[in-house]
Amino acid sequence: MERLQKLIARAGICSRRAAEDLITAGRVTVDGKTVRELGAKADPSQNKIRVDGKLLTFNAEKVYLLMNKPRGYVTTVHDDRGRRSVLELLGDDFPERVYPVGRLDLNSEGLLLLTNDGDLTNALIHPRYEIPKTYRARVTGTVTEDKLDKLRAGVELDDGLTLPAEVYLLDDGLVEITIHEGRNRQVRRMFAAIGCDVKRLRRVKFADLTLDGLKVGQVRSLTAAEISRLKEALT
Repeated sequence: MERLQKLIARAGICSRRAAEDLITAGRVTVDGKTVRELGAKADPSQNKIRVDGKLLTFNAEKVYLLMNKPRGYVTTVHDDRGRRSVLELLGDDFPERVYPVGRLDLNSEGLLLLTNDGDLTNALIHPRYEIPKTYRARVTGTVTEDKLDKLRAGVELDDGLTLPAEVYLLDDGLVEITIHEGRNRQVRRMFAAIGCDVKRLRRVKFADLTLDGLKVGQVRSLTAAEISRLKEALT
């Protein structure tokens, strides 16, 4: 018997944290009965576990994708406001169900990982591993070295002090920043904390993965070597 959120993640539906939200929202059933308790357990060899009515399977081939996300797409599977999801960009070439690793907000763009490997997803977004993520931000407001030093040291947000960031001024108003966390809208909030407004935000690197050769809106499969390096980063 395993906790439902762990089973949902293992089936590649989403991370454990997101699975908890699915459970409390009443979107998970076990043998036809809705389960809302986070401590609930099940045995996939004996119980039929469904999310939004779809039966979980645990033997699907693992799929690992890299997308150059355009602006105007959400990185959630379901959107109550009817906005376009990045999953719409996959087409028929990727029939397996995959889900984003972490999030890029509607108006952010750039590198996004998608997979049905729930264990890997959970590890990559876990703060313990401090996986580096690099962004280029076009900002308004005066950008000084003193302000950038505050980002390098860590700034106080409403959910606590950020870890030190690597920050470089590339051009007038164009800043490259590498963070090792994954809080909601973190980069935008960090710049707001130093009096700058992010007008355009693009993620250009995740761990050692880049967007080289990938046009906006395009998707490709990770190579075996890339998958191996991702997993090595978690050891």
